[in-house]
Amino acid sequence: MPPSHDFSIGIDFGTSNTVVAIAGPDGQVEALTFEHGGESLKVFVTALCFWDERHGNGLRTEVEGGPWAIEQFLEGLHAHRFIQSFKTFAASATFKETRIFRERYGFEDLLSAFLRTLARHGGSRLDWGARNVIIGRPVQFAGYNPDDDLAMQRYRAAFGRLGTEHARYVYEPVGAAFFYAKQLDHDATVLVADFGGGTSDFSVMRFSRKGGVLRAEPLGHAGIGLAGDAFDYRIVDRVVSPRLGKGGLYRSMDKVLSIPNHYYANFARWNQLAMMKGSGDLRELRELAKVALEPEPLEKFIDIVEYDLGFALYRAVSAAKVDLSNRDETEFRFEGEGVDIQARITRAEFEGWIAEDVQRIAGTIDEALAKAGVEPEQIERVFLTGGTSFVPAIRRLFVERFGESRLTSADQFESIAYGLALIGQTEEPGRWAVAN
Repeated sequence: MPPSHDFSIGIDFGTSNTVVAIAGPDGQVEALTFEHGGESLKVFVTALCFWDERHGNGLRTEVEGGPWAIEQFLEGLHAHRFIQSFKTFAASATFKETRIFRERYGFEDLLSAFLRTLARHGGSRLDWGARNVIIGRPVQFAGYNPDDDLAMQRYRAAFGRLGTEHARYVYEPVGAAFFYAKQLDHDATVLVADFGGGTSDFSVMRFSRKGGVLRAEPLGHAGIGLAGDAFDYRIVDRVVSPRLGKGGLYRSMDKVLSIPNHYYANFARWNQLAMMKGSGDLRELRELAKVALEPEPLEKFIDIVEYDLGFALYRAVSAAKVDLSNRDETEFRFEGEGVDIQARITRAEFEGWIAEDVQRIAGTIDEALAKAGVEPEQIERVFLTGGTSFVPAIRRLFVERFGESRLTSADQFESIAYGLALIGQTEEPGRWAVAN
């Protein structure tokens, strides 16, 4: 399909959330909105729910995305398969496909299904044939030994199915940098720190204005597959899992053994808990509860799986993390279907749990500076975006390196998509595209 008009579209496909922005030739930009539950949402949750419905004499697999996927999952009226955070598999050579009912889905199948649901709810304003479609990508994809070339092949295949063969792919922090650059009234070297759900990305950019035209030069980029989701899991691992039997014991014949930890790895993503029903894990937990020295914690774990409480549990975890950004301590509390978990968490404890993660992020910042060939004191402004940038330990990391006066931040969700759309309105949008 040939490009249809002079509007440009910026797409920030994120691990947790996806945002689409539209920019016109006049430089005005706004987010695509989605009407759901009486609200106008600018964020489309990166999630899919598949379920079977009977049509005539056979079954047909239906699919929903975003908040509609969560709604379908929580209603639980049909057998379903819920998938979220699938962006983390984009660069994984070991992830070939997943079976959903009678069909096999590769990564590009999941992504194109997600994009179609987004387009269906986004309405006519989302025109895949826009002259410039700019799609964000991480500097470093998530996962062990990520294959960037493979990830980009999958991206291009999935987006291409919707008519975006002409799309360009730009580093996500570069998009954030263009959003921030609208505020600049002088030449500046800027470090952009973009904290998502699955990755943390950093770009050093040099911005200048000549004849009223904004010019930008990328100096260096670095990224790591570590971000907000990992911080959530630290809370789950230290606060929730021990109250659900982790570290407990069970009796087998004449031996006392430790309850296997692999069951608790399912807490890394809340939707993995629901999948335990069909994997045999739930049946094994029931058997373990019969011989556990303390069965009650395992029985609570079983209830969380049986009653699909994973989503509510993770909302409680996320709320605790946010609260610790504003207070020195918080009362974690989760209640549902007879399960009651309470714990006081101090900020100092939380910072201890994430200390190693923060150090790895610090090393990635140093890597970006080294690639750019600049020292911390040469950075004039630091632009922070993403919810994790509000975590005090992360903010302190930047204050110590660059000073409080050089830090600025913006909307935690929309800045990247806005900047990507603005890149589409520059004279040479192609110069910002990543080669692969």
